Amino acid sequence: MTLSPPRAALPPADQAHRSATLLVGCAATLLVLMNYSAPATTLPQTAAGLGAGPTGQVWILNGIALGLAATLLTAGTLADDHGRKRVFLIGSAALAAASVVCAAAGGTLVFVLARIVQGGASAAMLSASLGMIAHAFPPGAPRVRATAAWGAMIGAGLTAGPPLSAVLAQWGSWRLVYWVLGGVAALLTLAGVLRLRESRAETPRRMDVPGVLALGLGLTALLTALTQGRAGWASVSVVALFAAAAVLLAAFVAIEARSRAPMLDLSLFRRPPFLASIGGALVTGLAVIGPLTYLATIVQVAHGFAPLEAAGMTAIWTSVSAVSSIVAGRTRLPGRAQLAAGLAVGAAGDLGLLGTASHWSWGRASAALVLIGIGSGLANAALARLSVESVPAGRAAMGSGANNTARYIGGSVGVAVAVAVVGAARTAAAGTDVMFVAAAVVAALGAVLALALRDRTAGG
Repeated sequence: MTLSPPRAALPPADQAHRSATLLVGCAATLLVLMNYSAPATTLPQTAAGLGAGPTGQVWILNGIALGLAATLLTAGTLADDHGRKRVFLIGSAALAAASVVCAAAGGTLVFVLARIVQGGASAAMLSASLGMIAHAFPPGAPRVRATAAWGAMIGAGLTAGPPLSAVLAQWGSWRLVYWVLGGVAALLTLAGVLRLRESRAETPRRMDVPGVLALGLGLTALLTALTQGRAGWASVSVVALFAAAAVLLAAFVAIEARSRAPMLDLSLFRRPPFLASIGGALVTGLAVIGPLTYLATIVQVAHGFAPLEAAGMTAIWTSVSAVSSIVAGRTRLPGRAQLAAGLAVGAAGDLGLLGTASHWSWGRASAALVLIGIGSGLANAALARLSVESVPAGRAAMGSGANNTARYIGGSVGVAVAVAVVGAARTAAAGTDVMFVAAAVVAALGAVLALALRDRTAGG
């Protein structure tokens, strides 16, 4: 019998670099998701402090999603071509500055604009951090565990953000959370300067300016239409925004098809793992993030939950998701099989929430939320892995940007659909049930499609 040689240990300097990259990257993702979810439990206080009306309140919640979705793919491409550390540091410094503006804002417009800037800064941090992790960890078990840890920070950040914001608001003011998060962003910038190494693609490309403009403006129009549409989908401005989004996004596809150095190589959509990465992220947003985000509002209206009670309910889902994602990094399931399993378990959890608007049971709801958390964790770990393994070497940040763009668009569409479905139903309870049945169907279809895609690569 022939024994294989022992695996050579990494030099201490390389091991320290990997550890630092993973620590800073995970801390950045945790911070971004905490900041993303922070206003959820302090919206009444924030709106009162800024003098915001109903439309302003919607933008207080969704301004950061607009900034994220509109810039994630661009940020990832810039990181790969011009330096992942550089883009990360620009993003973390911008997040610190925008957080200070949020904390000191005297009116709704300034606050919302600062949240949009926070979204762009967060996009830079998310895409660059996963790109740096993929560069530091070679394909195989080490990268699977590292990307699973990164994916776990999504659930952890969503868990920690709302209660931290609520507690700080009780201690002082709703503004306090932005001072704290801004300070953490500044510390992360310093840590990045001292501990991160620069990396970029071996063959960097020139910036695809027409593609950047078409995609950014198209996604901005789409997200603005989805946000404004909650006040009335048939208004002239909303219809015009949807039309502009369709034209601009079609122009983006045409530009990328003809470009010699496209920001998004359209041939990637012929790769099953890339399709699974984008489709799975979109389905996760539609079937999990959207309905679960709106459920927090439903239980406050239907059952009189206090904001902290609603945050505690949401934390069941998000905290289980964080743990499940870390455990998923230790499994040997192929990425697409793990994604399909996560979506299937999430679909079962969605069905378990039927009837929650008419009759609340903590036991039954908690069991369903645990199922959704397990499914979310499996899916998040698989999506982080697929997003870097489904693209060419050196384009990991772009892969991360494309994946997360789909996730946040799916989440925004999911919330808009949830609001429309519940609002159009005869009763809120009936509408909520329709919402969860639809979410379960979408998740189940996503699971089937993830398995049906024939994989021709080792990464999926």
